[in-house]
Amino acid sequence: MNTDGGLLSRGHPLGATALAQVIEIFRQIRGQAGQRQMERARIGLAHAMGAGPNSTVVILQR
Repeated sequence: MNTDGGLLSRGHPLGATALAQVIEIFRQIRGQAGQRQMERARIGLAHAMGAGPNSTVVILQR
Protein backbone atom coordinates (compact mmCIF):
# COMPACT_ATOMS: atom_id res chain seq x y z
CA MET A 1 0.00 0.00 0.00
CA ASN A 2 1.33 3.40 -0.92
CA THR A 3 0.51 5.60 2.08
CA ASP A 4 2.19 8.86 1.07
CA GLY A 5 1.31 9.48 -2.58
CA GLY A 6 4.33 7.79 -4.14
CA LEU A 7 6.08 8.63 -7.38
CA LEU A 8 3.45 10.88 -8.93
CA SER A 9 3.12 13.02 -5.81
CA ARG A 10 6.83 13.89 -6.06
CA GLY A 11 7.03 14.75 -9.76
CA HIS A 12 8.94 11.57 -10.65
CA PRO A 13 12.47 12.17 -9.23
CA LEU A 14 13.61 8.53 -9.08
CA GLY A 15 16.40 8.72 -6.47
CA ALA A 16 14.46 11.05 -4.20
CA THR A 17 11.36 8.89 -4.48
CA ALA A 18 13.27 5.73 -3.52
CA LEU A 19 14.68 7.45 -0.44
CA ALA A 20 11.26 8.86 0.46
CA GLN A 21 9.79 5.32 0.28
CA VAL A 22 12.34 4.09 2.83
CA ILE A 23 11.66 7.08 5.10
CA GLU A 24 7.91 6.42 4.93
CA ILE A 25 8.44 2.77 5.89
CA PHE A 26 10.68 3.85 8.78
CA ARG A 27 7.99 6.22 10.04
CA GLN A 28 5.26 3.59 9.63
CA ILE A 29 7.05 0.89 11.62
CA ARG A 30 7.93 3.39 14.35
CA GLY A 31 4.31 4.60 14.55
CA GLN A 32 5.24 8.15 13.50
CA ALA A 33 3.32 8.50 10.22
CA GLY A 34 0.54 10.69 11.55
CA GLN A 35 -2.70 10.54 9.54
CA ARG A 36 -1.10 8.04 7.11
CA GLN A 37 -0.33 5.56 9.91
CA MET A 38 -1.24 1.96 9.15
CA GLU A 39 -2.46 -0.08 12.09
CA ARG A 40 0.10 -2.59 13.45
CA ALA A 41 2.76 -1.77 10.82
CA ARG A 42 5.74 -4.09 11.43
CA ILE A 43 7.32 -4.81 8.03
CA GLY A 44 7.71 -2.63 4.96
CA LEU A 45 9.05 -3.17 1.45
CA ALA A 46 10.16 -0.43 -0.94
CA HIS A 47 10.89 -1.21 -4.59
CA ALA A 48 12.29 1.32 -7.05
CA MET A 49 13.21 0.77 -10.69
CA GLY A 50 15.55 3.21 -12.39
CA ALA A 51 16.88 3.57 -15.90
CA GLY A 52 18.35 0.44 -17.45
CA PRO A 53 19.31 -2.31 -15.00
CA ASN A 54 19.21 -0.08 -11.91
CA SER A 55 16.77 -1.32 -9.32
CA THR A 56 16.55 -1.45 -5.52
CA VAL A 57 14.53 -3.39 -2.99
CA VAL A 58 14.60 -2.49 0.70
CA ILE A 59 12.83 -4.44 3.45
CA LEU A 60 12.57 -2.99 6.95
CA GLN A 61 11.21 -4.87 9.93
CA ARG A 62 10.39 -3.62 13.40
